[in-house]
Amino acid sequence: MQISIIGTGYVGLVTGACFAEFGVKSVCVDRDEARIRMLEEGQIPFFEPGLAELVQKNRDEDRLRFSTDVKSVIESSRVIFIAVGTPQRGDGSADLSYVEEVARTIADHLNEYKVVVTKSTVPVGTGQRIREIIRSKTGPDSDFDIASNPEFLREGSAIEDFMRPNRVVIGAETDRAKSILQDLYRPLYLIETPFIVTDIPTAEMIKYASNAFLATKVSFINEVANLCESLGADVHVVAKGMGLDRRIGSKFLHPGPGYGGSCFPKDTQALAQVARSKGGEFALEIVEAAIRANEKQKTRMVEKIVRTVGPVGGKTLAVLGLAFKPNTDDIRDSVSISIIRALIKDGARVRTYDPAAMETSRKAAPEAEYCNDAYEAMERADALILATEWNQFRNLDMERVKAALKSPVFIDLRNVYQPDRMKALGFRYVGVGRGFESQRA
Repeated sequence: MQISIIGTGYVGLVTGACFAEFGVKSVCVDRDEARIRMLEEGQIPFFEPGLAELVQKNRDEDRLRFSTDVKSVIESSRVIFIAVGTPQRGDGSADLSYVEEVARTIADHLNEYKVVVTKSTVPVGTGQRIREIIRSKTGPDSDFDIASNPEFLREGSAIEDFMRPNRVVIGAETDRAKSILQDLYRPLYLIETPFIVTDIPTAEMIKYASNAFLATKVSFINEVANLCESLGADVHVVAKGMGLDRRIGSKFLHPGPGYGGSCFPKDTQALAQVARSKGGEFALEIVEAAIRANEKQKTRMVEKIVRTVGPVGGKTLAVLGLAFKPNTDDIRDSVSISIIRALIKDGARVRTYDPAAMETSRKAAPEAEYCNDAYEAMERADALILATEWNQFRNLDMERVKAALKSPVFIDLRNVYQPDRMKALGFRYVGVGRGFESQRA
């Protein structure tokens, strides 16, 4: 059986490569000829550990290929995954224009039974909308099924998440579609992966609800961290004490500058907008509060920097990390970029470095100075700001750091280092939610 994945972005390319690794003939299709040419030459258009090697391996073994011929790929595939973007509109809702365009294209080339699967993150009701679009163009007797198979890929560990997932969610309405999709994921049954097989609206909702809950945990612990600073408590110990309660768990209880990336900001906004559209009775007040708290946290981080170094106008600040998280070059809704822009707007000179996101950041923050390594970024800076917790930033040579900085000021927005050790080394150290440190700084 051949499957096709329409869209060669992050989700589409990872999905195609991983299914190919499962032994499934997979074709990633895109109308962007330059992108397909790049992929055929072995170039991956974004940074994801291990993906280039996986793509090359499965191309060499003839299980993965790339194409711009949408018609022939659709006609020759039993399962068609839709993995195109659903960007955020101005009102927070998801823009489904790309999904709908793909649905119309599938309808134009529907030659026999197909399972059309949404892999893109889409609001509840999208499966029904796709069905209506295809049915309106092909007639009531056309043979196809619609399904939902949301992705739960973390940037930086997407291959592991696909190969060893916490769960696989399949939303479908016929036994035929369910059976075909379960067969695609057969290798995961051998490692006893939990499967949730349900209807389409429920599958669509699981994705949004999961991301909204995780985002809420992040916003919650950040608010607790801010309160800890005012009370002299240590949020890391608080989080550990909370996390040992199995009803709560320790994941996502890590204080910092706020969440970012391609999922949490977009998905929380989209879910909140869907609820608002149903009227005040269904408003998701907890999700709305999490969104507000996250925006406020970004502002608090800039205020923390200003409290520590004083007015930033005319000062040089080193910022380590540009991507929204380690092991990716994704800067979508990156808190680091937001902070850099605010500092530059206030008159600071910002020198920065990131192991992967330098090129993707230049257009987003063109006024920043991009350095060759972390130590060059901090040369003669008035303070060092750790914004993204890359592993190589977790073990900096502190004597070298101290020698490079104009002043030994270390603002750790990810709480990577221990306050007592840093102060013993002679640094003026500020973290997030760790006692009275911001007031003492």
